[in-house]
Amino acid sequence: MEIVFHDKTALVTGAGSGIGEAVAKGLAASGARVLVQDLNLAAATRVANEIAATGGLAKAAGGDVSDPAVVEGLVAQAVEWGSGLHLLVNNAGIAGPSAPVGEYPVDGWNHVMNVNLNAVFYGMRYAIPAMLQAGGGAIVNMASILGSVGFANAAAYTSAKHALLGLTRAAALEYSAKGIRVNAIGPAFIETPLLSALPPGAKEALITAHPIGRLGRPEEVADLTQYLLSDKASFITGSYHLVDGGYCAQ
Repeated sequence: MEIVFHDKTALVTGAGSGIGEAVAKGLAASGARVLVQDLNLAAATRVANEIAATGGLAKAAGGDVSDPAVVEGLVAQAVEWGSGLHLLVNNAGIAGPSAPVGEYPVDGWNHVMNVNLNAVFYGMRYAIPAMLQAGGGAIVNMASILGSVGFANAAAYTSAKHALLGLTRAAALEYSAKGIRVNAIGPAFIETPLLSALPPGAKEALITAHPIGRLGRPEEVADLTQYLLSDKASFITGSYHLVDGGYCAQ
């Protein structure tokens, strides 16, 4: 099944590594212009340069997406570069502190909410008017398996991802008839740099939690993201799609 995004401009946040990098590279390989955003500008620049080296179209952008002014500027940059914005992947996210609810640091809670939920709202808040002006578009919000199940000592992350699903569904209801589809993806634990900080034995324990017997690969999430953004998924909106190796089937 061939997916093409010729004459489409995409903004992918948190695209300096992991899932976001795979999404940005996949979209570029399918013909999209990709604005590669990451808090780490050097990482975003590396990804954009690697895309360009293979013949794709990409530009790097930095900034903190928990700042609405930054997100507004990113959308404006994408519109100016690509004569419109057509595709948005709200991928930026952080894990946050690990602690039970009764001990969870308030500043940690606020930081997770700002990055994992508020930034997604800002992305849609500023991208949707641009997409309407461009004649329509598609959005994928990167949720998690923890958008539908709980996880001890991760109250902020779990709460933000649950709320992200509500935000996704509300936006889908509001804009699907206007040519903008909005969906969410729920990856399980994926082989990304985020897992490199795990203590010894923790990664093995995570693997056993997935009935398929391994962790996911960023490209497996990116492939579904491309599909949901494409015209092949023209009748899919307001939905939540797991990429979890059977984690949530248990």
